[in-house]
Amino acid sequence: MRYLIGRLHEIALKGRNQWRFVAQLERNLRSLTADLELGKIRARGPRLEIELPDEVSEELVRERARLTFGFANFSIARLVEPKVSGIASAVVENLDRARATSFAVRATRADKKLPFRSIDVEREVGAAVARSFGWKVDLENPELTIFVEVFADGAYISFEKIRGAGGLPVGVSGHGMVLLSGGIDSPVAAYRMMRRGMRLTYVHFHSYPLVSGASKEKACELVETLVRYQASAELILVPFGELQRQIVAHIERPLRVVLYRRFMLRIAANLAEVRGAKVLVTGESLGQVASQTLDNMIVIEKASPLPVLRPLIGMDKDEIVKQARAIGTFDISILPDEDCCTLFVPRNPDTHAKAWEVEAAEAKLDLERLVGETVARVESRQFRFPKRLTRGSDKDEDRL
Repeated sequence: MRYLIGRLHEIALKGRNQWRFVAQLERNLRSLTADLELGKIRARGPRLEIELPDEVSEELVRERARLTFGFANFSIARLVEPKVSGIASAVVENLDRARATSFAVRATRADKKLPFRSIDVEREVGAAVARSFGWKVDLENPELTIFVEVFADGAYISFEKIRGAGGLPVGVSGHGMVLLSGGIDSPVAAYRMMRRGMRLTYVHFHSYPLVSGASKEKACELVETLVRYQASAELILVPFGELQRQIVAHIERPLRVVLYRRFMLRIAANLAEVRGAKVLVTGESLGQVASQTLDNMIVIEKASPLPVLRPLIGMDKDEIVKQARAIGTFDISILPDEDCCTLFVPRNPDTHAKAWEVEAAEAKLDLERLVGETVARVESRQFRFPKRLTRGSDKDEDRL
């Protein structure tokens, strides 16, 4: 029998509340492997042991395990009898396809009552491998490491220990609403919050039909990539062009960007509260653009009834790009589009807006009406991973 062995990351430090985190991790793993029909999942100390059906591809299991927040590392292992000679024979038998010239054996013994030590396992397995394959032992820099974990009821053997996604299981840290711009930054902000255990809903502001629908489609592509980490997600598409036209008609140029952002926060908070999200999440990085100066961020945030989290606030662009590449969103984010941030943007926006000036400008507008009318026209799309066909449709997403 093959098993996925997932070793816990921060969860192992959670004390009496650990069971809540482990239970969420189990639910997430089931969701992310819904099409694989995994067997029983058992928690044993700081690890999960998951039975793998014979027909499931090991590479597919590795792919899904890499997406599961909560694992420090993981292995695909085989369960054998907890006897030294049987362990050595099983290792040799399962190394038929392996290619190496040097190796090391790392053994651990969970039950100290067993009639042998970890070093006994290492010596016997090492001797059997050297006899069978002629490889040399290299404890410092081996090409292949053989891992053996021995319990009273069985021993797990594996030939890999793959780095996991780390962090906390999505869902243990509440629900947030991400303002997804379509650029490089906000998808990275979303990833970092999911890694801290937050479940996310996405909102994208667009100016279609005043411009093309490219930014809407890009937002969908980004959510399709990000949903792999939490199995399901909603994307709310907000038509923002008409509201921008109202601002342009009544507000002087330098303050327009600040007002755009304040309206975005009001609308996002309205949508978030209906869905039970408790915070807003943005991809802002201090000083990166005109709306992200300290003065402007303070003034903009005052418009939101919900707290605003900025996980990228102290990161520079190189750091953000590096992470965007790592999670697979960079190539999507750099696709050309026409988003609402490029429509009606003044040449010299105010970088140090004052609250009283902004409030005086907004007094010229019917805030409640503009927010209400915009919210009434939003479009919602549902995304799932693994992709599942919706009833009565051949598409992978529902359009509500």
